[in-house]
Amino acid sequence: MLEFVQYLPEVFTPWNFMVLVLGTVGGLVLGATPGLSPTMAVALLIPFTFHMEPATGLILLGATYTSTVAGGAVSAILLSIPGAPANIATTMDGHPLAKKGKATAALHYCFIASFVGGLLGVLVLIFFTPTLSGWALEFGPSHLFWVAILGVTVIGTLGSGSVIKGLISGFLGLWISTIGYDPVLGVERFIFTEHLAGGINIIAALVGLFAIPQVLSMLSSEQLPEGVQKFAMETQSILSSIRDTLLAWKALIVGSLVGIFVGLIPGAGGQIAGLVSYDQTKKMSRHPERFGQGEPAGVVAAESANNAMVGPSLVPLLTLSVPGSPTAAVLLGGLLIHGLFPGPSLFTEHAPVVWTFIDSLLIGQLLMCIFGLTISRYSRVVMNIPEFYMAAAITVLAVFGTYSVQNSFSDVFIMMTLGIGMYFASKLGFSPSPLVLGIILGPIAETNFVQGEMIASVSGGLASYFLGGSLNIILVMLCLGSIGYSIYGEFRQRNKNMKKVQQEKENHTHPEGV
Repeated sequence: MLEFVQYLPEVFTPWNFMVLVLGTVGGLVLGATPGLSPTMAVALLIPFTFHMEPATGLILLGATYTSTVAGGAVSAILLSIPGAPANIATTMDGHPLAKKGKATAALHYCFIASFVGGLLGVLVLIFFTPTLSGWALEFGPSHLFWVAILGVTVIGTLGSGSVIKGLISGFLGLWISTIGYDPVLGVERFIFTEHLAGGINIIAALVGLFAIPQVLSMLSSEQLPEGVQKFAMETQSILSSIRDTLLAWKALIVGSLVGIFVGLIPGAGGQIAGLVSYDQTKKMSRHPERFGQGEPAGVVAAESANNAMVGPSLVPLLTLSVPGSPTAAVLLGGLLIHGLFPGPSLFTEHAPVVWTFIDSLLIGQLLMCIFGLTISRYSRVVMNIPEFYMAAAITVLAVFGTYSVQNSFSDVFIMMTLGIGMYFASKLGFSPSPLVLGIILGPIAETNFVQGEMIASVSGGLASYFLGGSLNIILVMLCLGSIGYSIYGEFRQRNKNMKKVQQEKENHTHPEGV
């Protein structure tokens, strides 16, 4: 890995370093804007790289990719609106922490965990690319189907206090994902109006399900007198936040490992990494009941996972031309524009460009952490903006972010409809997180099942294709283990609650001193 050290000074040339800083700061801002996903941010910047040197252009795109993933946590924590699908899990404990007056601490946990996870992910990209590229190629439709099912298994325990309500939300999301035209066969499904002809765009669903209920809640709540703060904001030093993050070392390890694993799987994306990591960390915790109430480990698990995914997602891209995430697919276009064709020869024929780009990802993680911690101190300003003004600002951002995806008013109508429906559903105890997860995982599971079925029809049959092979067996066992552990955790929590109620009854019946 001498090339890694050899080309590191190239990152610090004045022009390259300035582009790296601008890409990092811009990515944080774009990521914090609801609706502007990392994929969209990178796509918007590709035209600006046309007249840049290849290495400089890739530095800009890489820095934006890295920081946008982390920046999405800002709105997730402060507003309970994920900046991107990868930040869905962050809202579950990040926003409750903010409502407790610990918004600054929550943002500290986010950026420190993002730095650790992102750093480990880039190191995997640097040292294990040749080894892991072949392994990533092993994933076919059957394996991707089981990965999606593994994500489905966490639906019941996600966001809702009730497993039944979580499952209902999740399966409703799976149904919503089928609206539109079949991605493989082109068959029309559940198109009740012309607005649904293009299906349900994930960004429209994400913004609608999280932003609009928040706006309606703000407008329906009582306004505080002018000058009175909504939250008693607590200050926390960066050193204390580093200590708290390291104390959540299990969440940090689980998040990083899950992120690396998911990043290597072509097409999986950070949303699966964050949600699976959050679910597994909750299951491993001695106090799972704290999750969803403002547990720092929940933020650490989600953010370390979605940033650890960034580096490994480029392993199959750079070596096999197979992107590991939707944003990596856009980066592939950036490579091709500059005449760089991914493959084993990329690291020999264009070594200065590739290694300068990879080195910039490493430095970019540090810059993202520094700038992120710097903006964290201003969280109190956002948290104490009067709700009337905040509701207006969120509505404008929601409409702008949704419309800008496909320049479609249909997406805006869908976003508003889903949001209003979710507002009333939340009154009944339903959570938007399982619903969004169902919408995300539905197309992945369906497309790969149909493709696998076609392959199985000309090979050894459906059962042997989906259940044969060591990788399929491992993934099936993980799915069964996740389901089993969810059931066990539910019974364990019920027994704990029953014992607590019984203890309270005994204390009430036999007061101390009587």
